[in-house]
Formats: sequence, structure tokens, C-alpha cells
Amino acid sequence: MTVRASEGVPSAKTLDSTAVTIMVMLCMSWGLNQVAVKLALPDVPPLIQGVVRSSGGLLMVMVWVWWRRIPLLTRDGTLRAGLAVGLLFGLEFVLVFQGLRFTTASRAGLFLYTAPFFVALGASWLIPGEKLSALQWGGLLLCFAGLVAAIGVPDPHVTPEVLFGDGLLVAAGAAWAITTLLIKMSRLATARPEKTLAYQLAVSVPVMALGALVMGEHINHAPGMVALSSLGYQAFWITGLTYVIWFGMVKDYSASRLSAFTFLSPLFGVVAGFVILGDPITPPFAAAVALVVLGLLLVNRPRRA
Repeated sequence: MTVRASEGVPSAKTLDSTAVTIMVMLCMSWGLNQVAVKLALPDVPPLIQGVVRSSGGLLMVMVWVWWRRIPLLTRDGTLRAGLAVGLLFGLEFVLVFQGLRFTTASRAGLFLYTAPFFVALGASWLIPGEKLSALQWGGLLLCFAGLVAAIGVPDPHVTPEVLFGDGLLVAAGAAWAITTLLIKMSRLATARPEKTLAYQLAVSVPVMALGALVMGEHINHAPGMVALSSLGYQAFWITGLTYVIWFGMVKDYSASRLSAFTFLSPLFGVVAGFVILGDPITPPFAAAVALVVLGLLLVNRPRRA
């Protein structure tokens, strides 16, 4: 499906202090989500986790829609775009989970968060008013350099299997970026965020269920309290709430600048891994934080008239 930017696409607002605070909260939540997935892995395979997460999130969205009496079934021309973003959403998580079978978690986080580059590149070509200056592109590069420093420079001596996993994670980042751009460029830009999220969750459930079936995933024993708590966090907080907030932000603010904040998610994931899982924090972490903050300042620097 080909989607073009139209005159009906709303203009992007400059990020204010409220938007920045919300994005930091979202990035903290998403960073902790990676730890939650790891905590549940001993009891629940990854794609089954994805099915539970999307199903629980969809149920929560439906309850919210019923309580607020939000009409989701009205014809508004979003069906084709909604099905497309749902397929992309499901594909993204299939690629992430399968990529983790071949590459390490640190490399996975590094390559998944190439998404802001794809968003910035696509938005500069396709969305009016989204072109980035050379200084802002430099800010993105600083963010990426900070991410590399925080996770650690990957070992150059890697096997072909690891490189294959890296490629799957880059593809997942591209799917994430295309989803963001498609929402911004289609009629989903004027739809309620609950409807956008419902499309993605409803379509991604059968996509990930099929992936779990093909991969032969199954649960061997009853999940423990840690795994159940992790699934609840993923389904009801991450999928049920933070995604609704994210899509609402995408409607109103610059897609490329919002996506630049996602570089914070793996940094918060490093902190969460240290506190919860006992993962070590390396000396480059402080320098990485400074690079990411400086990069975000450059990306979000107001243009001169």
C-alpha cells in the first residue's frame, strides 16, 4: 500500500517541556520492558509473551473505549492503513524475538534503535516541515554514539549467525520506523490513538501466534509469580497505556524528534538491568548519557525564522 503525505496531515508542534517529560517517562517504561521480557523467558517463550501482551493490551483498550464511549467502528477511511500498521507491528516483534535467538541482547538493543535514523530519513523526504538540518543530523549521530558507548563497542569478531541476528534487528527497527511514518502520513494521523493501537494489537495477535506455532513454542509448566507479573506489566502498562500515549504524541509532534528520544530507552534498560538483574554498568555509561543528552538538545533545537 502506497501512502502519500497530503494537505490534511496536521503540522508538527515544537516539543515543549510537557512533551519532553512524557517522552522520558515512556522511554523509562520501554527500557524496563526489556528486563520484564527477560524475567518471564524462563517460564514463557518470547512469541507467546507477545501474544499475551497484545491480547491483554487489546482487552484493556476495549475496556477503556467502552468506559469512555469512544466510537471505534465508525467509517473514517483508516481501515487499509490500520491493517498495514498492524502487520508491521506484528512483524517488528517477530523479527525482534527471532533476532534474539542469534545475537546478544546488547547488540539487539543497539540495532533495533536504528529506527530514529529511518524515521528522520523518511520524514525528511515524505513529510512537509520535517526536514532536519545538518546540526540536527549531527545530534542524531551523537545519540547513536552515546548508545554504542553505553552498551559497549561490539566485538568485531562475530559469527555469521550473529550478523544474521543483527540484520533481523535492523529490519525490526525499519518496521518500527515505517509504522511511525505511516501513522503520520495516513488518515490515522487524525484518528483517535485508541483506534490506531487497536488496529495494531488486533492484527499483531494472529501474526505472532502464527510465528509461535511455526517456531514450535509451548509452555512446559505453570508460570511463576515473577513471570505473571512481567506479563501483566507488558500487557496492561506497556501495551495498554504507553502505546496509546505514544500514538497520541505522534499525531501532534514531529515524528523525527519524538523518535530521537527512543535512544533513551536502552539507556534506561541498562540501569534497570543493573538494579534488577545485577548487570554491570561500565565506565562509558556516564559519557554515553552526556552524548545522548547533547544529541537530543541538537535534534530539538528550534529553527531560526
